[in-house]
Amino acid sequence: MTNQLSHRSRYWTLLGTIITQFALGSVYTWSLFNAQLAGKLSEPVSRVAFSFGIMSLALAVASSMAGKMQERFGVRKVTLGAGILLGASLVLTAHATNIWLLYIFAGLLIGFADGTGYLMTLSNCVKFFPERKGVISACAIGAYGLGSLGFKFINMYFLEHNGLESTFDYWGIIAMVMVVIGGLMMKDAPKQRVSATESAADVRDFSLSQSMKCPQFWMLALVFLTVCMSGLYVIGVAKDIGQGYVHLSLDVAAAGVAIIAVANLGGRLVLGVLSDKIVRTKVIAIALVVCLVGVCALLFAHQSMLSFYIAVACIAFSFGGTITVFPSLVSDFFGLNNLTKNYGIIYLGFGIGSFIGSIVASIFGGFIATFYLMFGLLIVSLIIALTIKLPQLPRSSLV
Repeated sequence: MTNQLSHRSRYWTLLGTIITQFALGSVYTWSLFNAQLAGKLSEPVSRVAFSFGIMSLALAVASSMAGKMQERFGVRKVTLGAGILLGASLVLTAHATNIWLLYIFAGLLIGFADGTGYLMTLSNCVKFFPERKGVISACAIGAYGLGSLGFKFINMYFLEHNGLESTFDYWGIIAMVMVVIGGLMMKDAPKQRVSATESAADVRDFSLSQSMKCPQFWMLALVFLTVCMSGLYVIGVAKDIGQGYVHLSLDVAAAGVAIIAVANLGGRLVLGVLSDKIVRTKVIAIALVVCLVGVCALLFAHQSMLSFYIAVACIAFSFGGTITVFPSLVSDFFGLNNLTKNYGIIYLGFGIGSFIGSIVASIFGGFIATFYLMFGLLIVSLIIALTIKLPQLPRSSLV
């Protein structure tokens, strides 16, 4: 009976995680709102788009804290709180009257709510399926990517028929209900124990402090930051790159949002499943090569609709695949039991990377400086992915 309950719990948790991740992924439709928010607040698009960088940073900070919150309150209560905060923050964003309120409501609050639910529910779900980490990550994070595609059509419909403020209201209500329903379906995963076929010395169970003493931890963090900087920056201003850099029409540039969503989802599914079949560092190397192709298309190819679509598709594919594979990759290096904490610190690169991309573009007055920074970091990260080795087990595991 206990095994039946445990079996049922993990699949209910998987379903609840997928529903929650779908709603949380809706934040990646943000570039649809930049122009209208800029008009409403009488601010340049670049300043409004900066709210996405703040959102990404807040999301990453919240993700790094989610493990502690889960330990104290449990996955269900924290997810319910995240859903309520997300809905309230979107409603508040609808009524922001200046850029600073937008940064607070859309940047800090939405980002914190999204980050609190995202990494915690993902890590908790992966712990239920240690034998299929890649596939489960692909399902959960694939739902996150699919949410950006689904809500692209939902939010576009509301924008066309109800206006900017009502769109945020409806978006907030729908997302909140989905996260709350998903949270009610979840349970906390059991602690991973040594199986009958392995000794204690074979099990990777690094604490956060032990992980942070390993050079591999910081090497993985740099790789993650690089891909996140590339993906989040391009996703956040895709429509603006299409119009301002490639000189495409509004409709053609806006179609890049849908291409990003599909490629993002494709990367999550393809590389997530592949990561259960080959060494995960090789999967990350593949993702980095694909991202390099996209950045090179922006920097060195003749700019056209085709080059723009290829570039954003490659970068989104790489980004989606990398953030799907990385939780399992971190658990390969440092173990499952402290995954939320260990990955939580590495996940700070999600927000920091996006923030750096926006800052560089603001300082140098355009997209191209950020593209060159992405290019350089991708070369370094590819070298890391091809050469990195597992860290030695901490002494406490060898005793």
